[in-house]
Amino acid sequence: MKIAELIIIENDDFIVLNKPSGLLSIPDREGKEISLKQMLKEKFGNIFTVHRLDKDTSGLIIFAKNEVTHKHLSLQFEGRLTKKIYLGLVIGSPGEKKGSIDAPMGEHPAKNGTMIVHRKGKDALTDYEVLEDFGVYAWLQFQIHTGRTHQIRVHAKEMGHPIVCDPLYGDGKPVLLSSLKHKKFKLSKNELEERPLLNRLALHAYQLSFTTTTGEKTELEAPLPKELKALLQQLNKWKGK
Repeated sequence: MKIAELIIIENDDFIVLNKPSGLLSIPDREGKEISLKQMLKEKFGNIFTVHRLDKDTSGLIIFAKNEVTHKHLSLQFEGRLTKKIYLGLVIGSPGEKKGSIDAPMGEHPAKNGTMIVHRKGKDALTDYEVLEDFGVYAWLQFQIHTGRTHQIRVHAKEMGHPIVCDPLYGDGKPVLLSSLKHKKFKLSKNELEERPLLNRLALHAYQLSFTTTTGEKTELEAPLPKELKALLQQLNKWKGK
């Protein structure tokens, strides 16, 4: 994987990338896996963390290249002055096609690294809108107004429609063509088992808006990864039958 292939925009102050699913944003406690931040440090030297994405979430992530920019951008994220839009596939069909989930969140008392909705937790607000309803699944846009760990994933579970392929808050099962086609599905002669249409968390950080140190409003988009695009094409095909 080459850093150059992931860059959306880069200048002397910051770098924005389209992070692939399965890559850590920053090093974890064990430090065994490579992270995007490590890769950037090797290429650019000083790199400062502004925010992060879950390992299995793809999409827009920004790193600062100097302390001034780091402070400027971090204050925007902390002050909720950035606009963050995500796209995701959920299990089932939400009854309300548009709404907000205002549910405080805290760490799970027994499961490390897992979050829960808890009345004594920190405030967490997510807006959602159903863009396409496939019955079995639905394609949603999420806007988060707070930046809690696993916020969209926890709130999607709270509304009864967890993110597809989420092992922590959903069933973790891959999307199979056979589950859509049922009786009509047949494996090709050369295949012993079916290859999943999707086997990663179906969540993508799609749009990010922020203001640079010079006061310029910047709005960026990260194109959907090919596996999510291909899945949506299959779902539209299946829906049209």
